[in-house]
Amino acid sequence: MALIREIQKKLRQLWPHLNERSRRMLAAAEAVDIGYGGVSLVSRACGLSRVTITKGINELAAPPLPEDRIRRLGGGRWRLTVRDPGLPSVLESLVEPLTRGDPESPLRWTCKSTRTLAQELTGRRHPISHEKVAQLLRDMDYSLQGNRKTEEGEDHPDRDAQFRHINKEVRRALAQGWPVISVDTKKKELVGNFENKGRQWRRKKAAEQVKDHDFPDPSVPRAYPYGIYDLGQNTGFVNVGTDHDTATFAVASIRGWWRHEGRQLYPAATRLLITADGGGSNGYRLRLWKLELQRLANQTGLEIGVCHFPPGTSKWNKVEHRLFSFISSNWRGEPLRDYQTVVGLIASTTTAKGLTV
Repeated sequence: MALIREIQKKLRQLWPHLNERSRRMLAAAEAVDIGYGGVSLVSRACGLSRVTITKGINELAAPPLPEDRIRRLGGGRWRLTVRDPGLPSVLESLVEPLTRGDPESPLRWTCKSTRTLAQELTGRRHPISHEKVAQLLRDMDYSLQGNRKTEEGEDHPDRDAQFRHINKEVRRALAQGWPVISVDTKKKELVGNFENKGRQWRRKKAAEQVKDHDFPDPSVPRAYPYGIYDLGQNTGFVNVGTDHDTATFAVASIRGWWRHEGRQLYPAATRLLITADGGGSNGYRLRLWKLELQRLANQTGLEIGVCHFPPGTSKWNKVEHRLFSFISSNWRGEPLRDYQTVVGLIASTTTAKGLTV
């Protein structure tokens, strides 16, 4: 026992700094130095098996390995794909059953997580861990990807003609000094201590604390920002509704813009041109939208024209990328806890090119 403690004392300081080969060969050298019974003594002292120490003794007698190698060439465990060459093709048939000839795959309608794939492969006599599944997928040029919006709907036959018409009408109105506005409703926002997508700079571990769920609830207040972008002045006007996005609310927002800004900016205007998408509260089929616009025309004496964008092209509307995008950027990561916060963040939106709201 004294000899074992002496060996342990000798190895204790050096042992944590050695790799597997160095430990094996040090233990072997100690066993050779002791002589008969040395393998058993050193095995009890350091915890390595007698087989491992005997292997180290054989390595001491063999030519040394290159400095950068721990094991001899070909040593260590074989790669999983070498021991099981059919594994990659089975894995690929599970990941892409339709394109790889297995439309009846049991995972056809299942979430293909690495754990699910590992469980299915093990059931097919290809035992594997979920970490190895992830490594194999990367080796096979797979990666985690979301859906990519690339497929467009069928083009409307008059789409290009409508775009040319809108462009011509907008240019003519601006040349005459008439007001041209782009209108739409931004997506509704929950008002309260809810998460708002995006990030902002804060001290470490000092993130805003918000509710962990935002399930739809009729009692939760909502904000409906109706945006009006003035193409001629590069200014925005936003009316925040608290009830519903209706045609009456849309036209009331335009009326508010005219009273507060429009008639001061365009005192001699006799015509107002509005560009809008084809759906929502300002949709081209909505009778109430047309009725409310007529009432506005009667009140203001303006001749009001409306140009609707073709189906599927609402993102081309100027209010989307000249106003709404900057509002979203301005309030990113900021919980919209009350209507004052919503209005304040909208009102403080500006850009380097002069946009004011």
